[in-house]
Amino acid sequence: MIRTAAITADQAVLHNIPLEDLRGNNILWYWVDLDQPTNEETTILQDFFAFHPLAIEDCLHFIQRPKLDYYEDHNFMIIQSINQKTLDPEEIDIFWCANYIVTFHRKKSVEIDTVWERLLDAKKIKNLNPVQVLYHLVDKVVDHFFPSVYQIEDSLIQLEAEDADQASTDDLFDIRKELLKLRRIIFPMRELLYRVLNSDRIQMGKKSKLYFKDIYDHLLMLTEIVESNRELTKDMRDSYLSVNSNRMNSIMMTLTVITTIFMPLTFIAGIYGMNFDHMPELHWHYGYFIVLGVMAGISLSMFVFFWRKGWFRQDH
Repeated sequence: MIRTAAITADQAVLHNIPLEDLRGNNILWYWVDLDQPTNEETTILQDFFAFHPLAIEDCLHFIQRPKLDYYEDHNFMIIQSINQKTLDPEEIDIFWCANYIVTFHRKKSVEIDTVWERLLDAKKIKNLNPVQVLYHLVDKVVDHFFPSVYQIEDSLIQLEAEDADQASTDDLFDIRKELLKLRRIIFPMRELLYRVLNSDRIQMGKKSKLYFKDIYDHLLMLTEIVESNRELTKDMRDSYLSVNSNRMNSIMMTLTVITTIFMPLTFIAGIYGMNFDHMPELHWHYGYFIVLGVMAGISLSMFVFFWRKGWFRQDH
């Protein structure tokens, strides 16, 4: 679907006018949005706008890393929004110059729809230009990062309050995977905004630069949250592994003590189970009870010895 909006010289907004009318003398600037375009609709990038072939190629091959390219008569930017359910990146391609802004996206974009309705669903718009539309688009994309980041942070805090077990360990590794997905989106976007702010090729006033600086500050905040949460997951992972290791050591120590106690008992039982005819103690009248008493005494003495050594304490 291709939708168009044009701003006239008297600041009026014209919706869904033909592409040919966008270059009329009364048009101050315009916005063309290619929303999930068909192959035929995609051809306007070359046939109508005559964008650089490399930029068009970037639009058609997903998914690209966020980037900023400068061409002779326009600029080209790739940004990534986030799918709130899967945390996968969704690409948005933007062409702009002083006279127009063109957005291209293969999937439905809530951010673009929001900006479209908010900024262009009016009879007149004052002091608006393509750079400001670009700001609102990027700002809305970055704003949608926060719910996912905060949701993961809440899950991590809840997980930290629980006792370490196999289920919580699995949840922890799932959270680390989600944080890695966010990191792969947020960090390149931060680098992209840094380039925008420090570029001499992008014409924007001081006021517009302040707005983009605000987006950059948000990305810095998101970066710090993601990194701190990754560090927290690392500490929690090490803590879980340590707890599990201590539990295993405790179990192995208990089994070792039990095995050690039964070793002399097994030895005695093995001797008297050999069934030789000429064994001195076989014909004792009270031999059975004497052997049981000896075995009980050995077990008790070994138990007391291990107890004094502290081998039965859980914190040993």
